[in-house]
Amino acid sequence: MATNKPTGDNARKGAVRKRSQVQNPKTGLWTKRNSETGQFMDVKTSNSKPFKGIRKER
Repeated sequence: MATNKPTGDNARKGAVRKRSQVQNPKTGLWTKRNSETGQFMDVKTSNSKPFKGIRKER
């Protein structure tokens, strides 16, 4: 059985639900999006890698 223990270590098993990410073609940055409302939530500016644990849109 999959568990998320120990608590407090910032480890997660599986993907984050109700979220997706897409890469901006102009800037090349990854943008996190709420799947229910379609609202953009966050832009990752630290490096060119995508958000961890969030599925990618096509």
